[in-house]
Amino acid sequence: MPEGATLLGDKGYDSNAIREAAAAKKAWANIPSRSNRKQAFAFSGWLYRQRNLVERFFNRIKHFRGIATRYDKCPGNYLAAVKLICARIWCAA
Repeated sequence: MPEGATLLGDKGYDSNAIREAAAAKKAWANIPSRSNRKQAFAFSGWLYRQRNLVERFFNRIKHFRGIATRYDKCPGNYLAAVKLICARIWCAA
């Protein structure tokens, strides 16, 4: 992880160890606090919603069997298949 990056995660990743590891790399951990945590941390709801968009996109492309099981072992062919699927999803929207 490069210095100054942002670490995005859901409440399952809210632990002191993960936050300390991000701080050691000089990265910002944008993780919502669990309900039982006593200390509140800075959190950007807008950035968290952008993370959710990316997760939903990956869920949509995994509906295509060749991508989910990675039939193509050649990275170039796999990337081409992902791009074709992205274009198909975009055209259908």
